Amino acid sequence: MQGPGAAEGHASVLIRETLEFLAPRPGDTIVDATLGRAGHARAILERIGPGGRLVGVDRDPEAIARSREILRPYGEAVMLIQENFRNLVDELERRHIQTVRGILLDLGVSSPQLESPERGFSFQSGGPLDMRMDPSQRPTAAEIIAKYPEDKLADIIWKYGEERLSRRIARRIVDERSRRPITTTTALAEIVKAAVPAFYRHGRLHPATRTFQALRIEVNDELGALGQFLEDAPRALGKGARLVIVSFHSLEDGTVKRAFKRYQAAGAGTVLTKKPIRPGQTETAVNPRARSARLRAFEKA
Repeated sequence: MQGPGAAEGHASVLIRETLEFLAPRPGDTIVDATLGRAGHARAILERIGPGGRLVGVDRDPEAIARSREILRPYGEAVMLIQENFRNLVDELERRHIQTVRGILLDLGVSSPQLESPERGFSFQSGGPLDMRMDPSQRPTAAEIIAKYPEDKLADIIWKYGEERLSRRIARRIVDERSRRPITTTTALAEIVKAAVPAFYRHGRLHPATRTFQALRIEVNDELGALGQFLEDAPRALGKGARLVIVSFHSLEDGTVKRAFKRYQAAGAGTVLTKKPIRPGQTETAVNPRARSARLRAFEKA
């Protein structure tokens, strides 16, 4: 039997630390704004009963459908919303939920998304170059690769992937797409690999890792969504409520750090984490994807 932090082979990151800082109690209304496969949600539900409510939000319809099944035993204690977390506060207000006791944001891509070739997030197995968290949105990664000019491609690979060879990679992509459409994850990975020097191909990361990260962030406007969420989130937090955010790369973490500092400077509350909380060796040994996770927490005044 899976524990409350695991679902369908997906291990929720920093779950003990998340619960410590979120501090859910019986009767609380807590929002899991990145529901995924409900690993965090199940652990929260175990702590807010009786009388509590979990509002689960995800833009991915597959995540909502699977979580509905996973969370069915909790009955009316669960409300699920298919929506981008950037619109969370508006969605809560539309449902007459004025304030909540806690909001969790876990910005990682879930294992089921990464491991589904048809979703196109990973080059580990062949699939369409898609990367959309919400399959109804546009553009796909293939459309970006086909349409963006070389300088714009280079800029997003540099900015969102922190890839120092971004210009070489963008140049190679544009050269290759002039010969044939680039429509699969494996085709793009091979193009990136061919664009970089031989020594670059044998590091800890596959040479296409940062390029794929950059495309995923661009496809889903992840930093734009995070910025909008952070602008609105304090409106939904009641007195003493907690906001806990787990990020996975420096651009996200920096955005969260600056927002929390702004909140505190404006007298809106207190930053609870002077430094980001990182996973321990035991967790990273079991779940290597947790290595880059960083947790920050804020309490509303």
